[in-house]
Amino acid sequence: MRDFRDAKAMAKAMRETLAARNIEIGHSEALEIVARQFGVETWNILSAKIEAKPQEDGIAFEQAVPIVRIFDVAKAHEFYLGFLGFSVDWEHRYGENFPLYTQVSRGGLRLHLSEHAGDATPGGNMVVYMTGIRAFQKELIGKDYRYMKPGLEDEGSRLEVTVTDPFQNRIRFMELKG
Repeated sequence: MRDFRDAKAMAKAMRETLAARNIEIGHSEALEIVARQFGVETWNILSAKIEAKPQEDGIAFEQAVPIVRIFDVAKAHEFYLGFLGFSVDWEHRYGENFPLYTQVSRGGLRLHLSEHAGDATPGGNMVVYMTGIRAFQKELIGKDYRYMKPGLEDEGSRLEVTVTDPFQNRIRFMELKG
């Protein structure tokens, strides 16, 4: 199975397959598409990840992807897509009338939302480090989401914006001060 280190080969294979169907895309466009398939915003970010060397012991960690328990897809979409500005990357159900398992993302942040009872406990709490928190807070306030008007809290060494989804899962967005 291929992983992100095979991105260039994947981009080449995609270009060749599309060309066989008389669809032409540039090499850089193919690389950007492959980067998005790995949940990375741009090829430059994925390229840096490919070039990064693992520690001497060969151990390297990637971004954790929290699983967030949801109970109502419409409410989850209203909050995560409408209010927070995430996009759906993919959705999975084992069949018709089965629980949803989906990935949403914004920038470099990915979350898995799940209706499956055993995947996560409602009322979870996560911390997301970020930059641009002042603009993000203004964006949220500007959306006029009826259930929440998050403030910007100065916690000394960091700024925080805390939101709580309709299922009591809390996200604390934090920006460390310089």
